[in-house]
Amino acid sequence: MSERPIVPYWHLWTDSDGVSRQKQCTMTEFELRSMAPPADPQWQGRRTTGTMTTMVTVQPVGWTGSWHENPKPQWIVPLSGRWFVEAMDGTRVEMGPGDVSFGGDQNCREVDGKRGHRSGTIGDVPAVLMVIQLDDAALPALPCEFR
Repeated sequence: MSERPIVPYWHLWTDSDGVSRQKQCTMTEFELRSMAPPADPQWQGRRTTGTMTTMVTVQPVGWTGSWHENPKPQWIVPLSGRWFVEAMDGTRVEMGPGDVSFGGDQNCREVDGKRGHRSGTIGDVPAVLMVIQLDDAALPALPCEFR
């Protein structure tokens, strides 16, 4: 058997002062089991249930969005190209295929014309992102709550 995996992700969250911040976190709580017996076992993390909306979005070359909060708590997975997310605290994270981000910057306050985050493409190809919005899930209270 292989060792229990460690999967990194970026968590964009709102602190108690209403300022968005980013922190690199890891998912480590995996269980080795079959998804549907008799299939061989594989490492599985905690499941999220409830109503979700899944979409693919394409950010054109040179696109930079204005400051905004994520509309709902959501996972964002780059499929191709590269993009960045900049939090109100100035932290800018650049991501590409294989990276994972959780957008949980709801309930920010406006500071110096900034509220939530801004994001945009990097490089000379569009950024293709899969977005999984958690329509009825509770927002994590602290960063790195997904383990």
